[in-house]
Amino acid sequence: MFRTLSILAGTLLIAFQAHAADLTPLVDGDWLEAHLDDDNLVILDVRSTIDDGGDRESFEAAHIPGSVYSSYTEDGWRESRNDVAGLMPAVADLENVISDLGIGNDDTVVIVPAGTGATDFGSAARVYWTFKVLGHDDVAILNGGFAGWQQQDFEVANGPTPDPEPANFQASLREDLIATTEEVEAARSSQAQLVDARPSDYFTGDNKSSAARVAGTIPGSTNLPHQTLMQGQDGAYFLDVDGLQARINEAELDRNAQTIAFCNTGHWAATDWFVLSEMAGFDNVSMYDGSMAAWTLSDARPVQVAKRGLGKLLDFFN
Repeated sequence: MFRTLSILAGTLLIAFQAHAADLTPLVDGDWLEAHLDDDNLVILDVRSTIDDGGDRESFEAAHIPGSVYSSYTEDGWRESRNDVAGLMPAVADLENVISDLGIGNDDTVVIVPAGTGATDFGSAARVYWTFKVLGHDDVAILNGGFAGWQQQDFEVANGPTPDPEPANFQASLREDLIATTEEVEAARSSQAQLVDARPSDYFTGDNKSSAARVAGTIPGSTNLPHQTLMQGQDGAYFLDVDGLQARINEAELDRNAQTIAFCNTGHWAATDWFVLSEMAGFDNVSMYDGSMAAWTLSDARPVQVAKRGLGKLLDFFN
């Protein structure tokens, strides 16, 4: 009897390990279609109003069979705190969000963005980063998102979905994946790399997010614009896997250096973090979720802008 149970447990463990070994940070539609009926697989659709991605109504009109929905912008994946938007919520709050979606520690999660523009990949990357911060490794992103799934003529379901049975997700916090303002300040005087994921006009100070008090970037930063890592294909947006290394080389990034990704509110930065950490294999990458929204709260912190090809360092005292 005990021997039978031992063999069965060992068989299940081997099957689970084979499943986990098959999972990569970025999966395609063929992989997901082949695994739709896997036990402990949760397909998490995070479409929202970002990039016209949609909402629950859009999800109910068309979605991947068996998937569950959670709005990236409305369901507690980020929060505003101390005048800073986009911060990671308390661990206990995130445990509740994830548990209420029926996701437990033994589940494999595939995150599905809208796939309708370069920005919404950041939604999936930010949720992916959150799972990683909480100690959950069995997570992936569907390349191309739901738009890519539809484009490739995979099966689509419609109609309301039942609320999932709550699970009991327990986090194990990885603080090394989160960069604080103090760590960013220290990085400026060390060999660390600060990577600005915003489009170049934000990096140079020619454009500004309403979340940041002033235009410009953190002095000494390198620009790796998130949208240059994406590629549109017939209305769907995919991570440009073949072109990633060229973009990284152009930015002259060192894979062995401590690296901190940032943007305005830790959204676009999630794409850069995902590419550098999960795709390119950089060993020491964190994300500054406060980003420029937090950095520019204090007038004492310097901000760099570039005009007519010249770098200009400005200390703003308002």
